[in-house]
Amino acid sequence: MKQKIRVGIIGYGNLGRGAELALKQQEDMELVAIFSRRGAVGVTPVDADVTVEHVEQIEEYRGKIDVMILCGGSATDLPEQTPQYTKWFNTVDSFDTHAKIPEHFQAVDEAAKEGGTVSVVAVGWDPGLFSMNRVLSEAILPKGETYTFWGKGVSQGHSDAIRRIEGVKAGVQYTIPVEEAMERVRKGENPDLATNEKHQRVCYVVLEEGADKDAIEHTIKTMPNYFADYDTTVHFITQEELETNHSQMPHGGFVIRSGQTGEGTQQLYELKLQLGSNPEFTASVLVAYARAAYRLNQENVSGAKTVFDIGLSYVSPKSNDILRRDYL
Repeated sequence: MKQKIRVGIIGYGNLGRGAELALKQQEDMELVAIFSRRGAVGVTPVDADVTVEHVEQIEEYRGKIDVMILCGGSATDLPEQTPQYTKWFNTVDSFDTHAKIPEHFQAVDEAAKEGGTVSVVAVGWDPGLFSMNRVLSEAILPKGETYTFWGKGVSQGHSDAIRRIEGVKAGVQYTIPVEEAMERVRKGENPDLATNEKHQRVCYVVLEEGADKDAIEHTIKTMPNYFADYDTTVHFITQEELETNHSQMPHGGFVIRSGQTGEGTQQLYELKLQLGSNPEFTASVLVAYARAAYRLNQENVSGAKTVFDIGLSYVSPKSNDILRRDYL
C-alpha cells in the first residue's frame, strides 16, 4: 500500500479546524499532529485521537511530517512562522496581504532553498484561485479589463486585523460588493472604478472594558492595506450580539474579465464562488496545495512557489493517465 502524505497543522483556529476537516476527505493524506501555542490545553480537535503538541515541540517532528499547513494570520503570524518552519518542513500558507506578497515570497524562498524544501505561499481563493483566473482570463482576452469583487462575506484576514487592535475583545468584518458597479462591468462598459466604488467594508466590534471607542474606530478606518482605501463602517456591539448574529463565516466573490475578440465581439469571462464557510473552503485549497508541495519536493525541487508555478496534476490526487482520460 502506498504511504500516505504525512501532514501537520500549525495553529488551530477556524482555518486550522477547516484543515483538519479537509484532510479527512483526502485518501492519500493523513494528519500526524496539530501544533498550537496553547499546547494540548484548550485545543479540542474534531477527532479526539489526533495528537496535539505545543509549537515548541515542532522540531522533534522533523522527518516524521512531510508537509506543514500553516494556519496563522497574515498580520503577524505568517511573516515569522513560514520562513522559520520552512527551513525544516515543506509548507503551505494562506498569506493574504496582497501588497506584501513579494517580500513574503522572497523571505520564504531563501528559507526553503536553505532547507531544501518547498513552500507554497499565498494559497487560498484570493490570493490563489482568483489570482489564477485573473491571469488566465487576461491571457485569453488581452483586450479588455479585469475586475474582482469580494463578498458579501466575512474576511478572515481583515477580521483578524481588527481583533489584534488593543482594546478589541472580538470582531468580524464583512466585505460587500457594490451591485451597481458589478452590473456596469457585466454590461461591458469597462468602467474605471476607484477602490471604494467597488466594495464597502462593514465591521462589528466588541470592546474590552474601558477601551477607547473613538480611537479604535479611527485605527480601523485608517489601517493601511486593510481599510484605509475603502468606505468603512464600524458598529460596536455586545458579545451576545456577535455570537447570535455574526457567528457564521460565509463568503465568496467574482472575477470578471470583460474583453473583445475579432472585430469588436464582446466576451465575458466570469468565475463565481459562493461559500458557506470561508475558512473551510480556504483550508481545502491549502490541503490540495500541500500535496503539490510534497510532490514537487519528491522531485528534488526547492524554494517558494505560488499557484502560478504549479500545474494542476500536482494538486490532484489522480494520476496523469486518469486526468487525461476523464477530465480533458
